[in-house]
Amino acid sequence: MTENWAVFTEAEPDLARTAEERFGAFTHHVLATLRKDGSPRTTGLEVRFLNGELWLGMMPDSLKALDLRRDPRFALQANPGEGQSMGGGDVRIAGRAIEVEDPKQKAAYGEEVEPPEPFHLFRTELTEVVRTYVEDDKYLVVQIWQPGMPLRTIKRT
Repeated sequence: MTENWAVFTEAEPDLARTAEERFGAFTHHVLATLRKDGSPRTTGLEVRFLNGELWLGMMPDSLKALDLRRDPRFALQANPGEGQSMGGGDVRIAGRAIEVEDPKQKAAYGEEVEPPEPFHLFRTELTEVVRTYVEDDKYLVVQIWQPGMPLRTIKRT
């Protein structure tokens, strides 16, 4: 089961806000895709939260775009920032990236974001959003959201 960003935001507005803040704190994040042979590939990426969607834009024929065309599964990790503070915690998103072929949809995104032309555009279908953070310098807290499931929170000492 997958859902878009709007459905996730409606289900878990606090976690969605935290995730958007973490991704908004820095420009570049880490995207993991799968190569032809099934091994992982990690690359830098800019993301956008716009009109209820999480968008991934890429240069033409980039390896990550070709990976996603072949196998849409991805994992995305917010840039943790400098040092060891990780303000707001570590946020990871997993799902499927679906390439946008509709010229009107791509043009609307292009007007809003103004990426270099030409570009690949993918909208995301989420399978999991995870936030990990330290609470009171004592607990490691992991929040896990999956479509159709209540938010799970695990605390460890």
